Amino acid sequence: MKKKIVLAFLVIMGLMVLSSFTGVDGKKLADGTYSVDVTFEGGSGKAKILSPAVLTVKDGEAVVTVTWSSKNYDYMIVDGEKYLNLTPGKSSSFSFPIKELGKVMDVIGNSVAMSKPHEIDYKLTFTLSE
Repeated sequence: MKKKIVLAFLVIMGLMVLSSFTGVDGKKLADGTYSVDVTFEGGSGKAKILSPAVLTVKDGEAVVTVTWSSKNYDYMIVDGEKYLNLTPGKSSSFSFPIKELGKVMDVIGNSVAMSKPHEIDYKLTFTLSE
């Protein structure tokens, strides 16, 4: 009986380790919601991504939700995937997966603020807020 309990405990602990998102310095983030700071580069400087953003970790997968200072973004491209605005007409908010904190991510934001839509390159870095 004790062996079964120990085995069950080890399996559960293994699953918990596997289902944790790795943050900065190899620290695991358990499932939950976190505040992350956003470092932003690129574009004309007229629009920014608001910081902090929200990071949600569930089953070891992390998704960040960002909101632009402008409501004129209709999609973003992250790792070759297109993500549509979650709040069109109100603001420009997007949710997309993130693999790790502290690493620069190249993304594209499509702005419709000009006479014709423009895809603009940005660099984003997310770090855990203190």
